[in-house]
Amino acid sequence: MQGFNMGRYVPPEHEGVLSANQLAGKHALGARGRKASSGILTVRFEMPYAIWCNTCPKPTIVGQGVRFNAEKKKVDAYYSTPIYSFRMKHTACGGWIEIRTDPKNTAYIVTEGARKKDTGEDKIRDDELEILTPEERERRQEDAFAALEGKVVDSHKAKEQSTRIADLQAISERDWSDTYSLNRKLRHSFRIERKGREKEAAVAEELQDKYSLEIDMVPANEDDARRAELVDFGDFDQSRSGGGVDGKPMFLPATPSKQSKPGKAKRKLDTEKTAQLRKIALQQRLQGNTRLSTDPFINGDKGQRVAEVELPVLKRKRRRSIGTKKIVEEAGQSENEAPKGGGVSTSLVDYGSDSS
Repeated sequence: MQGFNMGRYVPPEHEGVLSANQLAGKHALGARGRKASSGILTVRFEMPYAIWCNTCPKPTIVGQGVRFNAEKKKVDAYYSTPIYSFRMKHTACGGWIEIRTDPKNTAYIVTEGARKKDTGEDKIRDDELEILTPEERERRQEDAFAALEGKVVDSHKAKEQSTRIADLQAISERDWSDTYSLNRKLRHSFRIERKGREKEAAVAEELQDKYSLEIDMVPANEDDARRAELVDFGDFDQSRSGGGVDGKPMFLPATPSKQSKPGKAKRKLDTEKTAQLRKIALQQRLQGNTRLSTDPFINGDKGQRVAEVELPVLKRKRRRSIGTKKIVEEAGQSENEAPKGGGVSTSLVDYGSDSS
């Protein structure tokens, strides 16, 4: 019977005896367990620190965090903790790099194909306290000369550190003897800087309100002033503009209006009325002349002109024009009189009939 969630067929005679992987001759991890018989398992290894590759023709550094497909294998043990070896291939040169775990110092050790990059972290500084290992502590307990050497070194370091501590105390007392004056000086400098910042903020806010800007105004610097000095807008020549609209200012200064006398105002009004009446009379005259020259029913003789329209004048009664009356009378006379040539009158137009 097929097992639950197996996905592979197992014959009934091997049911419960062999698994599908054993029947197929494969490892459960697939390609990662190809060398499982030799105790090697392929894992994804991440470089714990930067190293220099010894196989590359040029000095090449492998950075921290670079990942490799490494062969993991147990090579030794520290008490009951196993020591594993990670062997990987550098793709740049094809060389092999081997790194092992160090359970004693909780670290990684490069054993083959590369060396660790020296960053100075493993060195003990002068201001750091050296921690003795259990072997060094045991050696000092058993050997009197080793203990004496350690005491001499410790006493020498204690003197150096005491001298350094005394110097630091002297500097502190010199610089902070009068805390009130130092605090006053510090607050004074801060007050000046604060007022300068408030002034700059007020100027920026004023510019934003003036030009309706929604962007943040940053303070000006020397580079901005230098760039502004390099810009030259040139001089405006008003004579070359032609005296047009673009050559005049947009907003003219307001000039005080002078109050005129009543007589002058009345005279000015009469002049305006006269000009307006003349304009109307000229329009009427033009309309009348145009009608007389184009309409054959008004005047039979094209050479005869009607009486001119009388031009109205201010403070004078307008007389009724008799031009229309004369035109009507002349039209009546031309109808009563027969033409001399016996032909059709020139004042009428002979239109053709559809019946003829």
